[in-house]
Amino acid sequence: MAIEVGSKLQGKVTGITHFGAFVELSEGVTGLVHISEIADNYVKDVNDHLKLSDIVTVKVINVDKDGKIGLSIKQAVDRPVDAAPPTRPARFERQGGGGGGDRGGFNRGDRGDRGGRGGKPPVNRLTFEDKMARFLKDSEDRISSLKKNTEGKRGGRGARRD
Repeated sequence: MAIEVGSKLQGKVTGITHFGAFVELSEGVTGLVHISEIADNYVKDVNDHLKLSDIVTVKVINVDKDGKIGLSIKQAVDRPVDAAPPTRPARFERQGGGGGGDRGGFNRGDRGDRGGRGGKPPVNRLTFEDKMARFLKDSEDRISSLKKNTEGKRGGRGARRD
């Protein structure tokens, strides 16, 4: 039986690494189940989910020209059509609809200037040109400050040290 993409097969776990597990399929062919394809939830250690000699059902997700076979355990599990995949928890919780709180939201465009309203971002959004002008001004100020602070430490006006 030829191994085709999309087919589900039984296999035996023959090796476990930090990046996945090797599964021997029929006819002695071996494929890799990447750590991200082992389970629907986060897998920190492959050994928590698989052991050597385990018999697993895998789905063939790719076959490279050089003979490498990519397998998935989580895609081999039949799920009902209406069941949505598990969602990941949000990393940052916004308070009060995305503007209040200590950090005032996570909009990169208004990094420190809150428009004098104590933590809320300004209502009028800056255009791209305004943001570029602000960036250039800040950049020039920083460069001039840096030059001013480092000139005295290099021995004056262009003096060479040998």
